[in-house]
Amino acid sequence: MPNQTEIELQAAAYRRLQQHLMQDRTDVQNIDLMNLAGFCRNCLSRWYQEAAAEKGIEIGKDEARELFYGMTMEDWKANHQTDASGDQKKAFEQSFAENVQTS
Repeated sequence: MPNQTEIELQAAAYRRLQQHLMQDRTDVQNIDLMNLAGFCRNCLSRWYQEAAAEKGIEIGKDEARELFYGMTMEDWKANHQTDASGDQKKAFEQSFAENVQTS
């Protein structure tokens, strides 16, 4: 497969994942994604930010999130985020430690 075609297919799959998380399944909480899969919407926006940095493009954390979410984090939280239980928070601490590299 030509390299450009592969890049285009990967980009299309990413856009579909973004649509699924941001439009089709807004009921799925970030904390549940993190606890089950080891990544969430915020991770995807951070990976976007990191990919931009590799290309010499500086994007701040809030800007990257807004680009991924299609809205500010405050708007997302107000419209879609629910309170996490104590068990969810405890599982998140472990999942975050195992899956997120902090610099």
